[in-house]
This record gives sequence, C-alpha cells and structure tokens, in this order.
Amino acid sequence: MSKPSFRLTAAEHETLAKDGFVLREAVFDAGECAAIAKDCEALVTQVAAASRGHKRLADDAIAQLTDEQFFAAPDAESNSIAVIVKHLAGNMRSRFTGFLTSDGEKPDRNRDREFIMHADAKREEVLSSWEQNWHLVFETINSLHPDDLGRTVMIRSEPHSVLQAINRQVVHYAYHVGQIVYLAKHWKGAAWKSLSVPKGQSEQYNAELLRKRGK
Repeated sequence: MSKPSFRLTAAEHETLAKDGFVLREAVFDAGECAAIAKDCEALVTQVAAASRGHKRLADDAIAQLTDEQFFAAPDAESNSIAVIVKHLAGNMRSRFTGFLTSDGEKPDRNRDREFIMHADAKREEVLSSWEQNWHLVFETINSLHPDDLGRTVMIRSEPHSVLQAINRQVVHYAYHVGQIVYLAKHWKGAAWKSLSVPKGQSEQYNAELLRKRGK
C-alpha cells in the first residue's frame, strides 16, 4: 500500500477553506507515530542540553568581570551585561511560567523596565534572578511529556507548537549570550580567558583531540 500524500486534494482545499481544518485517517501507522514521538523527545533533550551550554558560556564570561565591568555599557545606546542578564531573566519568567497554560507574554511583564538598571542595583540580585529563571526554564522543559509536544501554546496571542515555542526562546537566548561573551571579552582585553579554542591554536587543539581519540 502506497504512503498517503501530504499534498491537499482539491476537495480538501475546499474543506479547509470552509471549516478551517482537514481530517485524515491513517496518515501515519503506529510505528511511525512512535518514531516521531521519540525523535521529538530527543530534540527537546538536545535543546535543553544546548541551553545549558549557553548558560555555561555566559556564566564563565560573567565570572571574569569586575562589578564595574558587569554594569558598564560601551555607549549610551548599548546595553551593559547586567541589563542583558536582567532582560533575559524577565523574558524567561514570562515565557516559562505557566508555559502550557498561559500566554508567554504575561500581563504583569514590563519589558521596557528590563532595560533600565538603577544606580543602586546589586550584582548578586541581578544574578540571583538569572539563576532562578534559568532553573524555571530547565524545570519546565524537563517536565514535558511526549503528549505535550503536540500541544499549542501562545506567545503574544500567536499560536506556536511547543517545539516552536522552545526553539524560539533558545535562539533568542543564544543571541543574547553571544552579546554577553563578546562584551565581556571586550572589557577584559588581553586578560580574557578564552571559552573556546584560543585564537591561533586551532591546529594544536585539533591535534590534541586526535591524540586523545587514539588517531
């Protein structure tokens, strides 16, 4: 028996226009459904691991900074690392609180305030919120069940699949983590401790990897 086509027939197009949806039977068999579910679970696991990697990069960059460097902005139109951290914490709280049951843009969120750092702000307080809300992200992702992955969640009243919503956030966080690392490296200058392969040492790094793998 041939596999069904995913292209809509003329009749299905008419049904879609009329009812807003099309129903089909036996598009996937039980084995294919199980494989798809397994792949989705694996993807969520990989996304969680990638997010932990992003957080680790940011943490390692921030750890190298003095308080002055943490709160310093390169110019009046740019954000300090502290502001970026504050913004990310606010975004995480809004997106991952009630992730499956409420809109990701919470009515009590004030996004503009996330980009204001008061003169009496304490590094420990900013980082405490950062840690608390990363914990919320990981706890939420780890709590998802296979059946949840097919659900629809809302962000600013726009529907997303669970996987789309998570991917949207991971990309957003990676973007800002890159800013944190770049700005931290700028402030440290020659004292910067590389978080990846140091400049000019790619050949040595690759050779060491090969040596460890016995090749």
